[in-house]
Amino acid sequence: MKADKILRSNAIFTSLDKEPFPGFVAIKGDKIIAVGNGNEMDYLDSYTEVTDLGGQLICPGFVDVHCFFTGYLLMQTGIDVSSCPTGENVLQAISSHSKMLKSGKPLLARGLKPEIFFSVQTLDHLFPDIPIIIFIEGHENCCMNSLAISTYGFTPDKCYSEAYWKLLRYVLSDIEYSLRKFKDYLSMLNSRGITSIKEMGFDDYYSFTDILKSLESQSALTARIHFMSQPVGAPMNLEYGKEMRKKFQGDFVRFSGYNQMTDGSISQLEADMKEPYLIADTCCKLNINWIKLEQDTLTADQNGFRFSLHAQGDGAIHKVLNIFSKCRKAKDGTILHRHAITDLECSDPEDLEYMGKLGITAEVYPQIMSLASRSEKVAVINETIGSERGKNYWNRRKMEDSNVTLSCGTDLPLLFDDIPESIYHAVFGLFPEGGEPFNPENALSIDELLKAWTIGGQYNLGQDNILGTLEPGKKADIAVLDHNVFEVPIDEMRKVKVSLTMVDGKIVYRI
Repeated sequence: MKADKILRSNAIFTSLDKEPFPGFVAIKGDKIIAVGNGNEMDYLDSYTEVTDLGGQLICPGFVDVHCFFTGYLLMQTGIDVSSCPTGENVLQAISSHSKMLKSGKPLLARGLKPEIFFSVQTLDHLFPDIPIIIFIEGHENCCMNSLAISTYGFTPDKCYSEAYWKLLRYVLSDIEYSLRKFKDYLSMLNSRGITSIKEMGFDDYYSFTDILKSLESQSALTARIHFMSQPVGAPMNLEYGKEMRKKFQGDFVRFSGYNQMTDGSISQLEADMKEPYLIADTCCKLNINWIKLEQDTLTADQNGFRFSLHAQGDGAIHKVLNIFSKCRKAKDGTILHRHAITDLECSDPEDLEYMGKLGITAEVYPQIMSLASRSEKVAVINETIGSERGKNYWNRRKMEDSNVTLSCGTDLPLLFDDIPESIYHAVFGLFPEGGEPFNPENALSIDELLKAWTIGGQYNLGQDNILGTLEPGKKADIAVLDHNVFEVPIDEMRKVKVSLTMVDGKIVYRI
């Protein structure tokens, strides 16, 4: 069989081996037909397109298993006030924009500088008849007037996606706008080597599945979409899941089950810990309904759906594992469905061993260290749980050694996919400024992290039989990094970029 395309490089990482090797990848249609280092001529014909990539690293396509298009969408929506230096400038920009709004439409603004703030009373006085929401750059609070609070059901101190689901439903209702932004979103992901994603869609995804179906029918998707239902505005809807499972059975769109939050962050004392915090007589400030979480998980499991539960503290992780332990199991004691735990910020090593025995997948955030400096993070850890428990932070090493399948997520738009940056943090244990590594004994090797981004992600999505490795018969979803990250000095790692992305044998991004 002759190839339509051949990618040639001195560095091919198949996600089957520990190190890259020189050779080629031959592609026919949407599939890989050969991967090797010596018989390239057997696959050449006059029409074969050969791309010589020199020392660039060829990998399977990367997978983000936890992201939110809706969050990205809201980041693009409304007027941008980030360039306004003063509150007066912001109000002038908003006032001008308000005059162009159609009756009944909310006024949305984004990028407000954190040092600028408007009270509810101020905005009520200036804009009594228009719901107004101004998002503050990098913060989970915002500025709102009373009409916006009553219309969308959240408050300025709770400005995060699970709280403002009514607003997301409104923004998604503009089909033309949502479609355009979703295509931009996929293009952005392709430019970062992403070929498959697991999307969190609140409740019934507010009719966005119609857009997915349309794009699928037009063969217009440039990444494979696996979407989950996260109940926020209504209880878990089992019939919706059954309908979506039946509706989407192709290679590009699938319904992937249900997702739910449990605890919050350690810094806010909202992570559920096994032992009390050092600065408060509590193991968790939140009142978590573990009974309901267990009921939903077991119901989903009994009906053949997978469930992912977001847990950060060691107490929450332990309780989630207890829930999953009650799910249906195979003869070897592992769970039947590919349930997952997301985040796993601070975990008990014994629980990670149990996690491996149960066959629970980990969805980790390998770029999470990019959000703080070492001094800031260590100070928070020492203050809240102490340095001894802090040794269990981001313990991906123990997960790997306990045979837990690792996959990678970003919680996008919290983070944007950057595989070289993830190596800098999750392999070398460095905060953005460099310096002394943090918990280096908990880190992964480069090959282990790349496998988490590729075959681990596809295992999470149940597609590891057709995707995730470079080998004959697999779908030709491929990402190319412009340097071989196995040889790049750590100080240069974050400069590495994606140079080419291929989905189903078609190039969807190229520098």
